[in-house]
Amino acid sequence: MTEQRPNIVFILNDHQAYYRHGWDGGVRPQTPNYDRLAAGGVHFDRSYCAAPLCGPTRRTLLTGLFPHNHKQHHNYTDPPYDHEVYLNLLSDQGYRNFYYGKWHAGPGSALDHNCEGFSYHDYGNPYITPEYGDYLERYDLPPAEHLIERVFTVEGFDEMFPKLKVGEKYRCEANWCGEHAIGVTTTPKETHESFFLANLACEKLTKLSQSTDDNPFHLRVDFWGPHQPHFPTKEFTDLYNPEEIEVYGNFNSDLKNKPARYHRERNHPISKDDQIIFPNPLPWEEWQKVLARAYAHISMVDAAGGMILDKLEELGLAENTVVLWALDHGDGVACHGGHFDKSSYMPEEMVRTYLALRYPGQVKAGRVLPHLISHVDIPPTILDLAGTQFNETVDGTSLLDICKDENTDWREDLLVETFGHGWGDEDLGKMIVTDQYKFIANEGQMNELYDLDADPYELDNLIDNPDFKEVQKNMIERLVVWMADTGDKADINDLL
Repeated sequence: MTEQRPNIVFILNDHQAYYRHGWDGGVRPQTPNYDRLAAGGVHFDRSYCAAPLCGPTRRTLLTGLFPHNHKQHHNYTDPPYDHEVYLNLLSDQGYRNFYYGKWHAGPGSALDHNCEGFSYHDYGNPYITPEYGDYLERYDLPPAEHLIERVFTVEGFDEMFPKLKVGEKYRCEANWCGEHAIGVTTTPKETHESFFLANLACEKLTKLSQSTDDNPFHLRVDFWGPHQPHFPTKEFTDLYNPEEIEVYGNFNSDLKNKPARYHRERNHPISKDDQIIFPNPLPWEEWQKVLARAYAHISMVDAAGGMILDKLEELGLAENTVVLWALDHGDGVACHGGHFDKSSYMPEEMVRTYLALRYPGQVKAGRVLPHLISHVDIPPTILDLAGTQFNETVDGTSLLDICKDENTDWREDLLVETFGHGWGDEDLGKMIVTDQYKFIANEGQMNELYDLDADPYELDNLIDNPDFKEVQKNMIERLVVWMADTGDKADINDLL
């Protein structure tokens, strides 16, 4: 291992549920490439997003701040960037920044923060960009096309996606590519956005390996998937037999002991008047197909990420490159009564994420760490790897010390927050989690308390159980400390 500063590769998946299948013997998504990265470094088993929504949590991944500090409360709140962004600080330290993929983190794009590459403002649609057209031409590929198997209709989406019909071929041609649908991509996997982005990254890595520039690089790839639409190719759908996917642990929940935000659902036919229907109108056999496609999509994105890992090895860059692979937030598909897509609630499926970090020669390989970590910790970690730090106070802490020595003192609880989804549900929620318990204060709604050890699917809300009053009191005290330490001006009494 040389003493020069390491290169840094950061891979980010979008909207991937922390599925609990597998804990009880069920089928779970196959992620062999993420797994091999983790085997070469560390996997954080208790990683959490800052907020269960793209815009807020993606800005956190740039600033190391919780949404209550950077003010991106919803996907389109979009306040100006008046806080430091780690990309700019890396550039100040001589790093060459390259960014490929989804932005959706407020105004502008990565190109406004000292990056080269492929990045458009807003959510975007890679399939309608000139760069995608050039890519198809370079590799003699047809535009991505998909055979539609199921559509969850949402008010306003029919006008946006008029060609999205079951049993017909479809191309993603709207100004964004978030169709609520499942199907099979009938063109080669290389036509999918994930392989398009991975190829762009690999092409850049090849050029960097040939460069005489001694400055290190930071390369980030933000996939649009496995956010819906779930359109994997047959190679990946063949990995899963829908009939083998057992009923998800909280699919049949009647939500009677849940706050109002769990009941919100816009997708038809599983909702009426924006409320989820119970029991779910779709039988489990239909959800098995949905989950099989979602799992296959996860495996497909994993394979695209694996291309980047392979290229690092092929080019001899792996030994001096730190790789981080994370998710922006989870997904609500088939959970808590049978939702499709996410909402502003905060079950583990929505807020618990993944993070693997590999640092050859510096971080011992093959460990699973139980520490409670957050998205606020990732930007300080990246800057620490580069030998620098934020100039302003941030909410996160570099993970390098616990990566190198897992006995290093670390936090015993963690904050997650929501400001609603932005669909007229601008309601505040604050969550605190420990190694065993989870408390959620929901402004104007029922609060929540769960014993995650005894109740991993969060079916039994203990908030009114007198045996847990002391636990609840302790969790509120912990929440108050987090709010004070991070400058949160919300009134705890309003939350309770």
